[in-house]
Amino acid sequence: MNARPRPLTAPLLDSLPTGSDPASVRRRVEAVEQLLEGLFVIPGINRRVGLDAIIGLVPVAGDLVTAAMGMWIVWEARNLGMGRAALMGMTARIGFDTLLGAVPLIGDAADLMYRSNTRNVKRIKRYLDKHHPATVTVTR
Repeated sequence: MNARPRPLTAPLLDSLPTGSDPASVRRRVEAVEQLLEGLFVIPGINRRVGLDAIIGLVPVAGDLVTAAMGMWIVWEARNLGMGRAALMGMTARIGFDTLLGAVPLIGDAADLMYRSNTRNVKRIKRYLDKHHPATVTVTR
């Protein structure tokens, strides 16, 4: 079930928790994923785009910045206690996305299709749902 993401607004960003409990981590990684992958919809193709695709247009530096933001999600997963294999897989996704983004034009188009941050956040959510069921959020 795909829930429609809430738009990132100033009140939403101000209300993000700073705690290290699993529920706080879940809300933070969901917000960063929304920032990186789904800020707005491109009219005509109805595809969500975020900072990953926009900043990725800047050669080299843009891809490194979005890779660092993606690695922050992996760092949060590490703090949750996720296994080494899961963390390595998440890091590999970020690395693949960064290498793909380094290719001019093709990499920019690939940023619209390959969403490593969304995949990593889904992995974190599955972990939280299994190991911390109290963090599950019900959406319509």
